[in-house]
Amino acid sequence: MNTLTGARSRKLGLPPGTLVHLGEKKTATALVTLVDYDEGQFTEAVAERADACTPFRDRPSVTWVNVDGIHDVEMVESIGTCFGIHPLVLEDVVNTGQRIKVEDFDDYLFMVFRTADLDGPGGRIDTDQLSLILGANFVLTFQEKASPLFATIRERLRNEKAKMRKAGADYLAYALIDLVVDHYFAVLEKLGDRIEDLEGELVQKPTQATFGAIYAIKREMLGLRKAVWPLRELVGSLSRGESPLIHDATQVYFRDVHDHAIQIIDTVETFRDILSGFVDVYLSSVSNRMNAVMKVLTIIATIFMPLTFLAGLYGMNFRYMPELEWRWGYPTLLGVMALTALGMTWFFVRKGWIWERRGVRGERRAAAALPNKKKARQK
Repeated sequence: MNTLTGARSRKLGLPPGTLVHLGEKKTATALVTLVDYDEGQFTEAVAERADACTPFRDRPSVTWVNVDGIHDVEMVESIGTCFGIHPLVLEDVVNTGQRIKVEDFDDYLFMVFRTADLDGPGGRIDTDQLSLILGANFVLTFQEKASPLFATIRERLRNEKAKMRKAGADYLAYALIDLVVDHYFAVLEKLGDRIEDLEGELVQKPTQATFGAIYAIKREMLGLRKAVWPLRELVGSLSRGESPLIHDATQVYFRDVHDHAIQIIDTVETFRDILSGFVDVYLSSVSNRMNAVMKVLTIIATIFMPLTFLAGLYGMNFRYMPELEWRWGYPTLLGVMALTALGMTWFFVRKGWIWERRGVRGERRAAAALPNKKKARQK
């Protein structure tokens, strides 16, 4: 049973806004990281309690609170209450089955994303829900588990000369969203390497395992497509400046992220078309191998048909058969059968049905000419 679907039964009869974690618990303990900065100061701390965020709530500086582990609903509720977040929004935060979306609550924007990562060289794509709340001077991020995804953002904020230190909360939200979108390129690059390896295996000697690998990647691409397509609309709405929380200077950066999202969608669609072509090539290869086997069996059966006829003719039990009393009848019949088999084999070879001699020679000549062509191009 699906854990997300099965957990929904626990919410039956509960009032709206009741926080119930729906999804898989991906970390043992929740971790809250707090960053507060402006052009002149930078503060970073790991908070064990949600009330540690209270002193930073009314500061004019930018405050970024990141929560790793949304299964701790009390922690999520405390942080949401501290920054005045609606209970229905917090209910969506702890529900990992949310669709990708953006909602405007006047004082803040609520956004839901899917982050993607590839487990190992041949692993599957692992997607997690990321909830982001953008306020006038704060950004809240909620992740299912601890991830090094935002480590580069923290490193940039530690630099007192960084542009982010001079910008507002909307620029921080842009940097986080841009990092999530760009991480899709890294995942697609790894998938592209796997697709190239499959292509080489498909051309050389495809097996049933090859077809299974193609089907597995197609399923991964389907999940990735579901996560990427709504992302384009989300970033597009942010780039249009529909909320006063996003300043005009930041809209330019969101338009750049929107272009990246479109590029990702194009790459995903290209990979899906390539994999669909791989399936056709695999089926054609299996059909060609089957045709080659049937060709050999047909040739063997055709060669033995006249031999079977002669053997059956002289295997009849008629009394008056002159050849039966002839001393050289048996070796003569064997000779006729041997000449018949050799003659048919020679005929099939001449027709090119058994061994395409001209094709083989042509391939050898072409292979021998390749080094000469390369040398000529270099000259």
